[in-house]
Amino acid sequence: MAAPLKIIVTGACGALGTAVSDALAAEGHKVAGFCSRTVEPRSGFTPVQVGDIADPAEAQRAVTEAAGALGGVDALVCIAGGFVWETIADGAFETWQNMFDANLKTALAASLAALPRLPDGAGRIVMIGAAAAQPAGTGMGAYAASKSAVARLVESLADELKPRKINVNAVLPSIIDTPANRRDMPDADPSDWVGPSAIADVIGFLVSNRSRAITGALIPVTQPGA
Repeated sequence: MAAPLKIIVTGACGALGTAVSDALAAEGHKVAGFCSRTVEPRSGFTPVQVGDIADPAEAQRAVTEAAGALGGVDALVCIAGGFVWETIADGAFETWQNMFDANLKTALAASLAALPRLPDGAGRIVMIGAAAAQPAGTGMGAYAASKSAVARLVESLADELKPRKINVNAVLPSIIDTPANRRDMPDADPSDWVGPSAIADVIGFLVSNRSRAITGALIPVTQPGA
């Protein structure tokens, strides 16, 4: 049996973050999760309360706290992010910066803070992209642009870290079956959406040694009802 990993998960208290954190803990790993609200510890999971992790100083503080609680860091899973549906013509100019802050800069700041701690030859970084980022439809411009930037970050960082044999990959979900999405899209058919547990399974694979030959990959996770 593989040794338990020490894993940091950003955005760990949302619907997807909770599913991923619980799945990793259920596999025996030690998880420190970044949460923007107070959360009680549970088996295998240590919450770390954070502010704006798009701020490099806050990301550094949070990673330091998490690494201390875990006794090190083997993997970073960047789930923190946001979504806005807004047309370009009628939307706010500031939305574009907000989406880049929420989706790109949180992943970048957390990665920069974690990089010195990740082990050569075994470190893992997993980010969340979006299957809807290419091509982008109506109302998806700012969100898709920020998630496209995440994909380029993954590709560039994966290449940069090849000498250290640290793997960097992303999962690209379609619409995720969460309470918030069901509330925001009451007329949609959620049987066409992907479940958080299916995404968690792919992330669990990507942080494991079984994915040792995979880096720079953008993996669609889009099977309806999974």
